[in-house]
Amino acid sequence: MEVYSGRPADAAQRLEKERRAYDLLDSLGIAYRRADHAPADTIEQCAAVDAALDVVICKNLFLCNRQETTFYLLMMPGDKPFKTKQLSAQLGVARLSFGKPEAMERLLDLTPGSVSVLGLMNDPENRVQLLIDEDVLKDPFIGCHPCINTSSLKFATKDLLERFLPAVHHEPIIVHLENSDTQEE
Repeated sequence: MEVYSGRPADAAQRLEKERRAYDLLDSLGIAYRRADHAPADTIEQCAAVDAALDVVICKNLFLCNRQETTFYLLMMPGDKPFKTKQLSAQLGVARLSFGKPEAMERLLDLTPGSVSVLGLMNDPENRVQLLIDEDVLKDPFIGCHPCINTSSLKFATKDLLERFLPAVHHEPIIVHLENSDTQEE
């Protein structure tokens, strides 16, 4: 798998939402490395991409409350188990579940398997609250899809926090998720 600096030379052949992701990163002066690959819609399929980019692709989960009135995008390390009960308690939400694909597409212009923090650029009304597990912030770089699961990007975590998120007007809530497999769901 080859790794490139910046956007693809053939960007005109890419989906419009992917081009918008590159346009925004470029306009913000965010340097990124890119790998193109077969569809990688699970963390397991991202292992080869992780190795090529020398970064762990974040697990991104689209979540909602029981009433489907409040939506969240959770960024967490790909190898960390997700414990619904733990996160619900921190947010003071009775029950969290996975958001429906239709809501994800409507709110973030993303489809299952392509969920990415970059989708927040498609949420100008801030209908989706970003949650970041504190362990993501320990790494100097993050890995994510550019709104499509046939490419992956690596860029500085600092650029995410200081350039991208302010530009898309989203302020994250930092959460603490335990890494133990023995806790209750």
